[in-house]
Amino acid sequence: MDKKFIYKMVQNCFKQYRHEFDEIPLTEEDFEELYCKIVEARKNDPDHSLHDIINDLVYEFYTG
Repeated sequence: MDKKFIYKMVQNCFKQYRHEFDEIPLTEEDFEELYCKIVEARKNDPDHSLHDIINDLVYEFYTG
């Protein structure tokens, strides 16, 4: 999966939670961990949309 595309989708998801792009609470390590979870979730459930997977995982990160 294209990492830049995933990062943009994650940014947009955080924007929904009222964060500006320069205020996203993600370190490089956090994004790498989130990216790995996204890729793994996509492999395990290819019928689930990428958008839904990202929203679910970002929500989990945001509320976690």
